[in-house]
Amino acid sequence: MKLSVMNPVLNSMGFEEALAYLESLGVDTIEIGAGGFPGDNHLKPEELLKDAKNVEAYKALLAKHHLEISAISCHGNPLHPQKEIAEKFDQEFKNAILAAEALGVDTVIGFAGCPGDCENSLYPNWVTCPWPDDFGKILDWQWNEKVIPYWKNMAEFAKAHSISKIAFEMHPGFVVYNPETLLRLRAAVGDIIGANFDPSHLFWQGIDPVAAIKALEGAIYHFHAKDTRIDERNCAVNGVLDNKGYGDIMNRSWVFRTVGYGHDAKVWNDIISTLKTIGYDGAISIEHEDGLMSPKEGLEKAISFLKNVLIYENAGEMWWA
Repeated sequence: MKLSVMNPVLNSMGFEEALAYLESLGVDTIEIGAGGFPGDNHLKPEELLKDAKNVEAYKALLAKHHLEISAISCHGNPLHPQKEIAEKFDQEFKNAILAAEALGVDTVIGFAGCPGDCENSLYPNWVTCPWPDDFGKILDWQWNEKVIPYWKNMAEFAKAHSISKIAFEMHPGFVVYNPETLLRLRAAVGDIIGANFDPSHLFWQGIDPVAAIKALEGAIYHFHAKDTRIDERNCAVNGVLDNKGYGDIMNRSWVFRTVGYGHDAKVWNDIISTLKTIGYDGAISIEHEDGLMSPKEGLEKAISFLKNVLIYENAGEMWWA
């Protein structure tokens, strides 16, 4: 396994400054945003692709600081019902694919998106229950008319540009938000579709990450190290569906935390061990979104915590058996 960091936490730094900082902390790889919600502070695809020399210079900076790219990220909603918004996210995702191809990266990360409920919608409609029957009709229309056709086309574009893995973050608010929906889209589109497995979005849904990892054996293409703390008192009163702002930490049912501050080392040991058990040996990429810690403190604590949790070496023969 390789310790990685998702770069938006370092957006206040220049690219080489960020690389030098990560090198000093003993990080192995970096996950780089190239548009969409993560932004493009450290990788602007259109600028990169203007000249082959730009690509070589970018690679040289990474090599200088002994870092590899684990994935290119471009989270957005290319299925947004407002055409101009959808087109922007669509183009950014395609540009991220082209940048990944130029840099020799085979994995691009994003969201599956969420359409509206009809052709005239203005906003996405995330369906979470089967009744009244209207919701089931919306869901069928979304998947059959929008979700599956769009990602089939994008998968072909990705394959044509040397991308073998489109890794979706299972995130509430989008059509892929749990293992069942991830596997549904994978079955419809093909095994280019997999998961960017982020436990933080699963914890608050009541999903056991260990069970989910086992269910997704062979379909996990990348991993985000981010934690969630469930406030038992607030959750007992209002449940897990909480639309208060993330800054309202005192009153929310759950909040994102840096790893180790939502669940203890035993939970994370089990998660990492289960990943190893199913054959995942890739990047463990820290995504820092902790409202109680500065970028530097939260990131450095996560790195320190994970260095004791990750399994770096292969076990070899079971000499004791």
